[in-house]
Amino acid sequence: MTRQKPSLGLDKGIGIVLLLPILLPFVIVAVTAFLLQRGAVCFLVWTVWLARGKDVLFVYSESPIWRDYMVQEVLPLMDDRAVILNWSARKQWNKWSLAVRAFHSYAGDRSFNPMVILFRPFRPTRVFRFWDAFKDWKHGRTSAVEGLRNQILLELR
Repeated sequence: MTRQKPSLGLDKGIGIVLLLPILLPFVIVAVTAFLLQRGAVCFLVWTVWLARGKDVLFVYSESPIWRDYMVQEVLPLMDDRAVILNWSARKQWNKWSLAVRAFHSYAGDRSFNPMVILFRPFRPTRVFRFWDAFKDWKHGRTSAVEGLRNQILLELR
């Protein structure tokens, strides 16, 4: 009986190198489509929302952990500048509305509720994710939530 030598993983590496010319165009198309879609959403926000004095997307839910804080302490910082989405009412969202498109473009699939997205003309969009900060909040550590609130306050000035 002959003993096989341990594989060094070269077979996988060769397979990836051989597949790279096939996969690379798909990756380039996917990244380009993502960037074009995000750019289009940002351009629409700049042209439609900013003309109406709106430059913030405010997303929250009816969670007993953060609802009151977000509605009483964060939302008032934005006065009339915010477009509001309630994650708890997402079944009623119009999936083609600009607010929902902006949410899906910038929220991703992690730590997206609650969050504040600040759109600034010709500058990068700022995304403030409160999810992790509120995990600390539940244990009495409020500094992360307050820090995010203060960052938003500074950005809005």
